[in-house]
Parts: sequence; C-alpha cells; structure tokens
Amino acid sequence: MPVSFSRWLPGLLLCAALPLSAQAATPAAAEGPAYGPELQGFDYPYTLKHFAFESQGKSLQMGYMDVAANGKANGRTVVLMHGKNFCAATWDSSIKVLSEAGYRVIAPDQIGFCTSSKPDHYQYTFQQLATNTQQLLKALGIQKATLLGHSTGGMLATRYALQYPEQVEQLAMVNPIGLEDWKGLGVPYRTIDQWYQRELKVSAQGIRDYERITYYDGRWKPEFDRWVDMLAGLSKGPGKIQVAWNSALIYDMIFTQPVYYEFKDLKMPTLLLIGTSDTTAIGKDIAPPEVKAKIGHYDVLGKQVAKLIPQSTLVEFPGMGHAPQMEEPAQFHKALLGWLNTSNPVR
Repeated sequence: MPVSFSRWLPGLLLCAALPLSAQAATPAAAEGPAYGPELQGFDYPYTLKHFAFESQGKSLQMGYMDVAANGKANGRTVVLMHGKNFCAATWDSSIKVLSEAGYRVIAPDQIGFCTSSKPDHYQYTFQQLATNTQQLLKALGIQKATLLGHSTGGMLATRYALQYPEQVEQLAMVNPIGLEDWKGLGVPYRTIDQWYQRELKVSAQGIRDYERITYYDGRWKPEFDRWVDMLAGLSKGPGKIQVAWNSALIYDMIFTQPVYYEFKDLKMPTLLLIGTSDTTAIGKDIAPPEVKAKIGHYDVLGKQVAKLIPQSTLVEFPGMGHAPQMEEPAQFHKALLGWLNTSNPVR
C-alpha cells in the first residue's frame, strides 16, 4: 500500500480487467501525452461540468457532461455509465446520436475515474457509486431516466436499477462485465496491493495490445488510439500514484461484488447489446487453464443472462468485440434507438 498521497492528486476510469502492467513502456509510449490527475489537458467532446458533494467524510467532485436534445426534445433523459478502461468522453458518438434523437444526455465520470476525484481513502462499492450518481441526477432535476452502461458501467447500471427501480425507465447494457461470477468460477484472488503494483506499470503499448486482443478480436482502428493515449496519459501524469491506487481499489470492487445473482430481480425493460467476439474476464490472465477456458465467452454469456432477466431483449453483433458502439457506431445506434423507441418504459 502506498505510504502517502499528495492532496492535489485526484480522478480515473470503469470496465474490464486489463493486464497492462506486463508491458514495459516503449519509446513511442514514453513520448505520448501526459495528463493531470483529473485528466487535465484532455479535450472532452462537450462542455465539462463539475458536481461537488460530500461522501465518506470527503469533499469530492464528479466531472460530467449534460447535453440537451439537439433534435425535437422528447422529454426523456439517458444516463451513460462508462467502463473501467473508458471515460465519459468515449461516449462521444452515442451522445451525438441520442441528442439528435431528442434525448437529454448525462454522461458522468465516476469517482476514481477520469475527470473526477481520486480520494486517498475511499470504500468503493457499486452501491456508493450508484448513490453518487443519484445525487448528481437529483441536483440536475432528473427524476426518471434510461440507463445505458458499458462494461463495468453495466455492473453499475444494474446496481443502480436495483437500488432505485422507481427512477429507471429502461436499462440498456453494452457488453457488461459481471455476466458471470469469476471468483465463484475459480479465478484466483488478486490483492489490492498486487493490483496496485500492476497498475503502476501501465503503458500505452500494453493497453493497445490488450484491447486489440481482448476487446476487438485482433482488429484495430486508428481512432482507438485517442482512447489509448487518454488512459496512458492519465497513468503517467503527475497523479500516477493516486490513479494507480484508485484503480486497484476499483478492480477489487469489480471482482468481489458480483451483480450476477440479482439479474433476476430487475423490474424494468432491459436491453443487452452484445459483441459476440468479446473475451473480457477479470483475472483471466492468472486463472488456471481449466478456468481460463470457460470464462469470458460473450457469445454464450449474453444468451444465458438474457434468460435470467424478466423483461429482456438480446441484440447480438456477430464478430464484434467489447465496444460495438465504438467499433461499428451506425449499426449499434440503429439497434439502440430502435429498442428505446419500441420498448415500453416504466413511467
């Protein structure tokens, strides 16, 4: 555990397990951008605002974007929940499409991520992150919303929907992790100190290699490099110690707090958007061969979990990976908008 943290260090990111540390930084990575502890220096696609609040005896702030309907307003709001290795900014194309379709769009960075605070000591739970987000929405005057969660954001969106069912009209999840309980399936536990040492070694090349293999089935698009630079720049900037420590705490939260057993309790219309070539699974890199062989199969997991959720719709994207909204935006958004407009939201 790190000995101490400077007060000026705060913010990082939510999604799947990431064996980034095994890679040493290459000269090219070393020459890339470095960003501040709350991602200072990285441009967001829409105006970045900040929500100040108290939590666990600390004064914290959440960075967020609040984008009004650009088309004919339909009076509805979509809240976007990013993944572990993503930020609110990575929703840029989805924000544009949803706004043009008449939705108000709220895209926050969770505490510990990206443009938000990264406290020295914080008890990370999905319940706490859901409570933080609910406080933000309350401050913005939003009483009901549709949730769209990607990767770890899918776990958070599930927890939010279970915690505040009367405030969730619809729930949509994009390749959510947590469709299985890795610890229950025999993945070894990695301590917070082990996660921390691993996260200190994050590099741009390590991020790129991991995402190409795990997220995109060996494929890569030049536009993904911006998001690699975002993560790597945050991890090698002046807040790198705080970023690594908060990241370690978040990984422990993801591994030890499954939502899998509660999918059956969701009460609202729920959409699963699944790229079937995704192989993301927390701890897969240290799992025994027999365990590694049976986890992270999204072509199977999507179908299994759709049967657990009472009002579920499954849309699969054959051959796509962990982030179909980034890989093939037009195809993804057509499916999303079609469901949003035809399912009956809880009013």
